[in-house]
Amino acid sequence: MATDNRAGEESTTETPARTYQDLVAEAESESVDGWDFSWFAGRATEERPSWGYARAMGERLARADAALDIQTGGGEVLASAPRLPPLTIATEGWPLNVAKATALLHPLGVAVVGTPEDAPLPFADEAFDLVVSRHPVSTDWPEIARVLRPGGTYFSQQVGPASVFELTEYFLGPQPEEVRRGRDPEAARAAAESAGLEVVDLRSERLRMEFHDIGAVIHFLRKVIWIVPDFTVAAHEPRLRTLHERIEADGPFVAHSARFLIEARKPAQD
Repeated sequence: MATDNRAGEESTTETPARTYQDLVAEAESESVDGWDFSWFAGRATEERPSWGYARAMGERLARADAALDIQTGGGEVLASAPRLPPLTIATEGWPLNVAKATALLHPLGVAVVGTPEDAPLPFADEAFDLVVSRHPVSTDWPEIARVLRPGGTYFSQQVGPASVFELTEYFLGPQPEEVRRGRDPEAARAAAESAGLEVVDLRSERLRMEFHDIGAVIHFLRKVIWIVPDFTVAAHEPRLRTLHERIEADGPFVAHSARFLIEARKPAQD
């Protein structure tokens, strides 16, 4: 509802409801580069983990001398830190995000290195006293241990098991139990310890998400590509129409994200 206060008079006009086609067209035309989720304001919500990753990351960066942000996306989270170390480097594997991160982070003195996500880190042994990563696709624990200095820390918020599976299973049907159990925090602990790191903090939470229109669902699935792999509107059009009608009749589609925080330290040399 819009309000016009000109000449001291209030008039109201009803905003026409957007059709299914309108919402689909808008969501398909929107860029999915980077990790800026501001487009979802008023259309989708997600609870935030209680530990406050960005704030805690910023506190650790302020104390570091040399830091590496792995899989930085568009650089938005790293750029939010109030103070960066004298040497700060970010890596990213998706070319569109490399360009976005470079534009954002270079003015802050951060070097952005484009490197495939499954490749060894292109840095010398013991190059960093802090390595951070928010929602990495995967974690190469031996490589993290290699580039950390003795006494250095890896600090990361990661996607946990069965995250947003309500959407995954709505479109793809029930998933095998081994898929549901993937990205287990305890498996991350074991892998970190196997690489010679000491896990000093490990916490996990499940968090409520709400999607208020089908456009928000489409944009989310285009942006977070592992929820429904190879998602396209054309391939899932019947289910999308049904979900649109369900949201219109019953209210938001509710899902739950899974997050865990892990902090691991490389033992100091005697």
